[in-house]
Amino acid sequence: MVIISSREFRANTGRYLDMVTKGIDVILKSRSCGSFRLTPVKESDMVMSEQEFYEKLDHSINQVKEGKVIYQKEGESTNDFIDRMLCTD
Repeated sequence: MVIISSREFRANTGRYLDMVTKGIDVILKSRSCGSFRLTPVKESDMVMSEQEFYEKLDHSINQVKEGKVIYQKEGESTNDFIDRMLCTD
C-alpha cells in the first residue's frame, strides 16, 4: 500500500494511476478532505449519473404499473425462472 498527499498525487497522477491499474492500493490523504482509496472501475461496475438512475427507476416503476413483469411460477425452480427471464424481451 502506498499513502500519498494530494500534492504528490497532482504532481505524479499518471504514476499512481498506473500503480492502481497494477493492483497496488493507493491511499490519497488530504488535510482538508480526509482520505481516499483509489480504485479502478471494472466492466462489471455500473456507473451512471443520479439522473440516469432515477430515469431507470421510473421506467421500472412504469413497467410494474403496466403489468410488464415476470413472476416466478409456483413450483418453478429458480434456475428455470432465471432462464425464462433471460429469454424474454
